[in-house]
Amino acid sequence: MKFLVSLVIFSLFLNGFATAQTLIQDSCKKAFAKDPQLSYDFCVNSLTQDPQSKAATTLEDLVLASTKTAAAKITNLKGIVAQDLKDQRYQDIVEDLKLCLGFYNDANDDLTTALANIKSRDYQGANINLSAALDVPGNCEDDFKEAKKTSPITNENSILFKTILIPLAFTNML
Repeated sequence: MKFLVSLVIFSLFLNGFATAQTLIQDSCKKAFAKDPQLSYDFCVNSLTQDPQSKAATTLEDLVLASTKTAAAKITNLKGIVAQDLKDQRYQDIVEDLKLCLGFYNDANDDLTTALANIKSRDYQGANINLSAALDVPGNCEDDFKEAKKTSPITNENSILFKTILIPLAFTNML
C-alpha cells in the first residue's frame, strides 16, 4: 500500500515537472517564431534553471518569473559596475560606467512597474515598461562606442538584453 501511494505521488510530481518543461519549451518556441532576436536555447536554458519558472503552470506565471529574473540580472550588473568603479584599471571610463549605472537604475524602475502591470493584467503597460528596460543594455554600449572606449561589461549587457527579451516576447503572446 505504501509503495502504491509513493508511486502515485512520484507520478504526480513527474507529471508536474513535465508540464512545466513543456510549457517552457512551447512558450520559447512560439516566442522565437514571433521574434527571431530571441534565442530559443537561451530562453529554455535560463527558464529551466529558475525554480519559479519551473513551477509555472501558465504563460502569465512565466512572464512574472522571467521579469523577476531580469530584475535580478540588473541588480547583479549594478553590483559589477559598482565594483568596476572602484577598480583603478577603469579610471578612464568612470563617467561612462556611472552613466550605465543610471541606465540600470531606470531599467530597474521599469521592471518594477512592469511587474505591477503584469500582476494587474495590464499587458500593454508591461510591454511599454519591458521595452524601455530592453533599450538599456544597448544605450550603455552605445555610450562606450560614441566615446571610442572599450566597455568592460559588453558580455553582461548582451546577457541582460537576452534576459529582458524573454518576458517582453511572452507578454506579446498574451
